[in-house]
Amino acid sequence: MTDTDISNKKIALYPGSFDPITNGHLDVLERASAMFDEVVIAVLNHPAKKSFLDIETRLELIRNATINMKNVSVDYFNGLTVEYARSIGAKFLIRGLRTITDFEYEVQLCQTNQVIAPDIDTVFLSTKPEHNFISSSIVRELSSYKTDISKFVPKCVVQYLHKSMKQLDDNKMLKGELNSIQLDMRKALK
Repeated sequence: MTDTDISNKKIALYPGSFDPITNGHLDVLERASAMFDEVVIAVLNHPAKKSFLDIETRLELIRNATINMKNVSVDYFNGLTVEYARSIGAKFLIRGLRTITDFEYEVQLCQTNQVIAPDIDTVFLSTKPEHNFISSSIVRELSSYKTDISKFVPKCVVQYLHKSMKQLDDNKMLKGELNSIQLDMRKALK
């Protein structure tokens, strides 16, 4: 590949928290990957923001979910999205839209980016109707109640969250048993 080929390559960045990645995210990513030579899906590492899943877990789940997307790579970044986009040669940001609320927020963000990075454009992709209501926060909530989330997230996320919730339950049960033993010991000492 020559320098000219590389400079003409259309690279897009799909940034987000992906905490966890959903089928809605994948829908947007699949369509973006058909539009661009390369798409980098990147997790914003925001240390001040409390995340459900740590960054390494999110990256691994995204890698597993995108394993068959040949022109998609997975990364993470700190700082401004447009600065990271420039560092990887991306001239386009991909943003998924579900509702009018998303649109209002995303347009404001897009216009801010146009002022600070006029060399980078934003491409909005509306999710398919069957994914409109899906959000990572809804998935997290449903998962905490042990509800079937297989219609909303890729299989690797279902498996990971199921395993994590089982470990959490096992730890709670163990903690409950320890508390009971400690109570019995206190009673015996009286």
